[in-house]
Amino acid sequence: MGKKPKNTTSTLTRKHIWGYGMGDAGACMTFAIVSMYATRYYINVLKIDTTIMATILLIWNIWDAVNDPLMGALMDKVFAKNRNPKGKFRPWLMRSTPLIAVTAIIFFTVPTFFEGTTMLVVLFFCKIAYEASYTMFNIPMGSLLSSMAKNDEERAQLSSARGFGSTVSSLVPVMTAPLILSYFGDTNPTAYMVCSVIFAAVGFVMCLLHCLWTEERSEPVAASQSDADKIKVTDILGVFKNNRAFLALCLHSVCICTQQSVATSLGTYMYSDVLGNLALMSLASLLSMPLAFVFLGLAPKMAKKFGLEGFIRHGLMIGTILYVALFVMHLVMNVPAVVHLVWSAVAGSFVSISTQQQYGLVGESIDYNEYLTGKRTEGSIYGTFSLSRRVGTTIGNSLGVLMLGWIGYDANLAVQAASTLTGIKVLCVLLPGIFALGSWLAFRFVWNITPEVREKMRAAAEAKKVAAE
Repeated sequence: MGKKPKNTTSTLTRKHIWGYGMGDAGACMTFAIVSMYATRYYINVLKIDTTIMATILLIWNIWDAVNDPLMGALMDKVFAKNRNPKGKFRPWLMRSTPLIAVTAIIFFTVPTFFEGTTMLVVLFFCKIAYEASYTMFNIPMGSLLSSMAKNDEERAQLSSARGFGSTVSSLVPVMTAPLILSYFGDTNPTAYMVCSVIFAAVGFVMCLLHCLWTEERSEPVAASQSDADKIKVTDILGVFKNNRAFLALCLHSVCICTQQSVATSLGTYMYSDVLGNLALMSLASLLSMPLAFVFLGLAPKMAKKFGLEGFIRHGLMIGTILYVALFVMHLVMNVPAVVHLVWSAVAGSFVSISTQQQYGLVGESIDYNEYLTGKRTEGSIYGTFSLSRRVGTTIGNSLGVLMLGWIGYDANLAVQAASTLTGIKVLCVLLPGIFALGSWLAFRFVWNITPEVREKMRAAAEAKKVAAE
């Protein structure tokens, strides 16, 4: 794995790269406001009881868990059966682009016209419609990378473009939505309607540019009509069994998404109870963002030099070392809040290389699976990878709350016990390092696409193409 991988010169155009970045940018426009303001919309505008809302959220989360792999399998099966001349992904992207915008607006407007049980039913199906539309766009958008990129450098270019797009796009609602809510009043339904219309319209234009500026550069190999019958939802079980690269990706995804969820849910306790400066936490994202942009810009060159998997592995190890070192510092001295802020931001940025660039490795694991099985099932594989991310997030959300109780945190105390403060340091500093190490181990010992395997994959792909001609 230490050998430098072979890379051909990138043939992606700027339009390809910008267009691919526009996909996540457009989808995140509405996803950001749904993620950030949905709870306040439920409780403060629609006045839903928290117990009822918790039950509805549980049902939605279960739906979200199965939504992605089902969409991926459907996409694979439909293409195998019909061989749409417009491509495997583009028809789904074109259909879902207007649906995301429309369902986002409906979600934040239509339920306000109803009351009681009727309102709950309407809200339930409005959210289901939005999530289905988002998934209908997200799965083919993510899968599209595998048919656009032909080497590690191109995978890194597209992954970085996606990272740029999602980061910038998520920031726009963060900065502007509070102003809109403050102007109209954050309990006024009009405020949420205005937000949804603005961001849905901007997101629609970005998603449309994604559809227009990208292309499926890998020509689908002609296949018999029986191929549709060969592709099954249960194929993914065989992928886990035989495709070690994809298994490594899923293990990494669970580790990193768990780490991110724990850090997000418990970060306030570190700054408030341990460091005594909660306001400083607001600077964390401002510091992390420039670092993320630097790594995104360096990614194509680093991937060309070390290989994409090697670049990710190096980032994870550096991040792990920085987190462990920071934890040791907290044990032996009183670390100034500013030092913790800068150190943890740098550590988190190195770890986040894996989340920024992981989509390129998903593309490679799709190629590897075709090499192993002869089946091209981007949708099923990407959909299942997306499911692994949701599993990690769900584990992290629950684990963070449980562990806070385990360390004896008492919200009624002005100052927490010394053992509790140490526990917070473990959860917020050491635990991220442990999960990053878990991700590194997955790539180091489970991931098995070596330069030699890549050569065999290229040879098999060329032979298949020649046979088809």
